[in-house]
Amino acid sequence: MDNLTKRFLKYISFDTKSDPEKGEQQKPSTEGQLVLAKELKNELEDFGLKAEINAEGFVFAKIPANSDKNLPIIGFISHMDTSPEMYGKIDNPQIINYQGGDIKLNEEKSIKVDEFPYLNKLIGTTLITTRGESLLGADDKAGISAIMNAVEYIVNNPDFKHGEICIAFTPDEEIGTGCDTFDVKKFGADFAYTIDGGILGELEYESFNAADAKITIHGKSIHPGSAKNIMINSITVANEFDRLLGSVRRPEHTEGYEGFFHLLSINGDIETTKMEYIIRDHDRDTFEKMKEEIQNNAEYLNTKYGNIVEVKISDSYYNMGDVIKDHMDIVNYAKQAMENLDIKPLISPIRGGTDGSKLSFMGLPCPNIFTGGMNFHGVYELIPIEHMKKSSKVVLEIIKLVEESK
Repeated sequence: MDNLTKRFLKYISFDTKSDPEKGEQQKPSTEGQLVLAKELKNELEDFGLKAEINAEGFVFAKIPANSDKNLPIIGFISHMDTSPEMYGKIDNPQIINYQGGDIKLNEEKSIKVDEFPYLNKLIGTTLITTRGESLLGADDKAGISAIMNAVEYIVNNPDFKHGEICIAFTPDEEIGTGCDTFDVKKFGADFAYTIDGGILGELEYESFNAADAKITIHGKSIHPGSAKNIMINSITVANEFDRLLGSVRRPEHTEGYEGFFHLLSINGDIETTKMEYIIRDHDRDTFEKMKEEIQNNAEYLNTKYGNIVEVKISDSYYNMGDVIKDHMDIVNYAKQAMENLDIKPLISPIRGGTDGSKLSFMGLPCPNIFTGGMNFHGVYELIPIEHMKKSSKVVLEIIKLVEESK
C-alpha cells in the first residue's frame, strides 16, 4: 500500500467532527481536531520541517526555497475537521477494486448506480468507501493526504526546484468559524490553494456569499375555547413567514449560480417558535437584497400581529471570486497544471464555501482544487485512490509551473 493511502486511512481514524454549538466559544470546537493536529505536526517534523500548532489549533509549516530565483511564496491549505452532520471517525473502510455495479455498504445501504450514475466513470479505479455507518472523512482528510504526499516528495527530491512553500491545516471549516482567526501575515504566502474540492478536475474560484438568519416568533397562548381574535400561534406565523419566501428559491430547486433560502430547523410551540435559515447567492447585490427580504417579511408580520418577530442576521463569508478575479494568474497556474497532467479542468462556482472564501478577503487569494472525493457529508461518501493521487500531483505541478515561469 502506498504512503498516500496509508496516511489517508490513518487520518480518517481520528474523530475530528466539529461542533457548531461550541464553535463561537472555543477553537478548535472539538478536542479530536487537536489530536490530529499534533499528529500532523509530528509528521511534518519527521520530514525535517519546522512546524507548530497555535492556540486556535492551526498547524503551520514552511518548506524553505531551494531555487535561486525570486519566486512568489505559495501556500497549500486543507481543513482537519469533518462535518457535524455525522459521526466523524472510521476504522474499517472498504477498499474496492471497482468493476462496476452497485456498491454494498451493509445489509441496508448501497451506493447504487441508478442514483449515482457517475460510478460508471470509476470502473477500474480503487475506491475507498464507508460501511454505511459514518461518513468517510475525505472532506477534507483527502486534501491533507494530498498535501502531505507532495511535501514528502519535495523533501526527498532536492533536485525539485521551488520557492518557499507554506503549509496550513485548519480547524472548524465545516462550521464556518475556522479561519476567523487565521494569521495571514504569519502564514506568509503571496497566494494559496485550498485542497478541498470534490471530483477529479474541479477548480473553483467563485463561492457563495453566505449568511445565517435566526428568527424568533413570540405567540400568545390562550385556551382554544376562548381564543378567537386573541390567540397568536407562533407555529402558524412561522409557517406564514416561510411561505412569504416562496417555494422556488430553495436548495432542491436551484443549481449553478442560483441562490436560495434554506430552512435548517424549526422548533416551537404556541408561545415561541425558532427558525434558522441560511441565505446563499453568488451575486453580492442579490445577496444583500435577500437579507433585506428577510427583514421586510418580519416587518410585515410585525405590523400584522404586533411586534412578535425578532430577526438576527449574521454574514458568514463572501464570494471569493470578487477578489480572485484580480488574480487570475493563480487560477491559470492550477488550470495549466491539470492540463499538463491530462486532467480536464472543471471550472464552476462552488455552491458552498471553503476556507478560501474568508482567506481571499483577508488578503490571501485562494482558489480551491479537487481532492477526488464524492458524496461528502454522508454514508455514501467515497474516493478513488487514483484521483487523490492526481490531486497531490497537481500540487507539485503548480509549484513547478511557478518556478519555471520566472
